[in-house]
Amino acid sequence: MQVSQDSAARAKLQAALAALPGLAQAIGEDAAQREVRRELPFDRFALFRESGLSVLRFPAEWGGLGGSLEDLFHVIATLAAHESNVAHALRIHFDLTEQLLLSPRSAFNDTQIERVRQGAIFGGASTELGTSRPGEIVTKLVRDGAHFRVSGKKYYSTGTAFSDYARINVQDENDEKVSIVIPVSREGLQVIDDWDGMGQRMTASGSLVLDNVQVFADEIATRGYTSLAGRHGSAVRQLHLVSVAAGIVRNIVADARRYVTQYGRPVLHSPAPSAREDGFVQQVVGDLAAHSLSIDALVANNARTLDRSANAIHSGAPDAEELVLEGALTTAKTQLVVSKLALFAGERLFEIGGASATGRAHNFDRHWRNLRTIFSHNPLLHKARVIGDYELNGVTTHLTEGRVF
Repeated sequence: MQVSQDSAARAKLQAALAALPGLAQAIGEDAAQREVRRELPFDRFALFRESGLSVLRFPAEWGGLGGSLEDLFHVIATLAAHESNVAHALRIHFDLTEQLLLSPRSAFNDTQIERVRQGAIFGGASTELGTSRPGEIVTKLVRDGAHFRVSGKKYYSTGTAFSDYARINVQDENDEKVSIVIPVSREGLQVIDDWDGMGQRMTASGSLVLDNVQVFADEIATRGYTSLAGRHGSAVRQLHLVSVAAGIVRNIVADARRYVTQYGRPVLHSPAPSAREDGFVQQVVGDLAAHSLSIDALVANNARTLDRSANAIHSGAPDAEELVLEGALTTAKTQLVVSKLALFAGERLFEIGGASATGRAHNFDRHWRNLRTIFSHNPLLHKARVIGDYELNGVTTHLTEGRVF
């Protein structure tokens, strides 16, 4: 029975992945100009919901596709190559499914598993503006009989506007950090599209306002950053962003090819009869394509490393601790290198043409803006320092605390 169930899941996974290019193309239709018009991609999210990919990491016995992390980040990069906002906005959802997959079963977790199985998408928010440091939380649960109420304001609520449920980090009545999962439709919860960042403008990463929102006792869970699953999840969240960047660079290559073949002209002093035959233009496009290939290879290698740590956690392998540390290191190194390669590609794109390439009709600057926003998510200089401290002194403090560094 298990063999046939696994076989059916593999067939469903293969079918979903085979349909991925068409799905990504449909989601990305007119994406450049929708960004100019600031049209949030609600209809594109609906296409993703229909794809069945939201249960990619769930095993067959949970009604999922049984996909690997390498499969997941292939999906994210492919979507981002056409519409980086949708790919980015799925980050909390796939972080949650990864934690459900690797954490002990509980009534709380079983509720979320069933919701995902039924097609629900999860968003959420953690960060609050105005605190002395990022990560500090002052939003607090207040007891209301057997249950609770919560008021406060979150920011960076990426993807929540498109989601069914929100995972929100708050403090409980004992000042312990906990997470609540509540319906986005719950009375008193409001998602506001006030994200004013220069990039990833359509991720709905603005405010989430909680106005005396009811929270039932069974909607609260403790947070386990320092567990193996929690530490692994931190790396997964980071590689999700890098995979979005990988997709953006693929889009840069596609835009370069399209511009040169459809709009490009050789410069005044070029001996070439067309832009596509100009040696300098060919060099730029070749350089961009090589950067994209290198980034894809780094992401795939990183994903395989995280697959090993996920499998070790799931099976209780004796080397799980070692593999989770390897995953954190590999992800930090990958993010550091890809940031340099990707941002270079975002700037290099403009070498394919003259001033005409800067026209708003092309919106090529969105690529650099999106990449710079993604790589501003975490301090890259600190990341390099953490890697260096480990290489020189064996220090693992930030690598094992389970928080994004």
